[in-house]
Amino acid sequence: MVRWAGMELKMREGHEGTGPGAITPDGCAVEFYSRLPAGDEPDVIAAAAPAGARILELGSGVGRMTHALLERGFEVTAVDESAEMLERVRGARTICSPIEDLDLGERFDVVLLASFLVHAGDAEVRRGLLRTCVRHVAEGGCVLIQREGEDYHTNVPRERVDPSGFTVRIVSSEPVGDGVNSVRVEYEFPDAVWTHTFRARPLTREQFEEALEETGLRVDQYLTEDRTWVRAVPGASGERGA
Repeated sequence: MVRWAGMELKMREGHEGTGPGAITPDGCAVEFYSRLPAGDEPDVIAAAAPAGARILELGSGVGRMTHALLERGFEVTAVDESAEMLERVRGARTICSPIEDLDLGERFDVVLLASFLVHAGDAEVRRGLLRTCVRHVAEGGCVLIQREGEDYHTNVPRERVDPSGFTVRIVSSEPVGDGVNSVRVEYEFPDAVWTHTFRARPLTREQFEEALEETGLRVDQYLTEDRTWVRAVPGASGERGA
């Protein structure tokens, strides 16, 4: 594992988490994410990426998707600002760094920005995340982005029982100013409960596409029917996906 020299991390403003085990600067619980199944997300990524592609996974966490992508034959470099998260990653090159500061001097076939990170509450952080994507995507490559569903902040409160046996509740999403919401989520297992409070900026489809264009990306294709997964490519203009 590579750790960025001199990196000092503190809790990000408006973010907190509770529950057993280590909590990361953005309020995520390491033990919870170690239990979370990969779901169908690796299949979406694999369908959009060239076979055997070199993938730069930004915000990899414990390797929930990393490991599934390795099993599908991809070469993955996993980046996360939490050393505790990266200690759970196996089989991939790991780099401990805030995403917005990353500059590896390398380019990758695919840059992956999942976990709704594009909705960062701080607009400058969001720009930094997207600039990191542009800085690291190879010519002819793509950036795969996961965005929130259109009712993420309006269909609240709500809950879902995951087939793996835990319940996730979006308890609240309240405006805190400047177009940013404070979101509180609970994850209940039979033997443990975690909470996560974080700030997120709702983005309409138009606002999302404008944010990409601001940093030199454009939508190439929406990959899922609900438009939560997007393939973007460098270039400030061009034909947008349906």
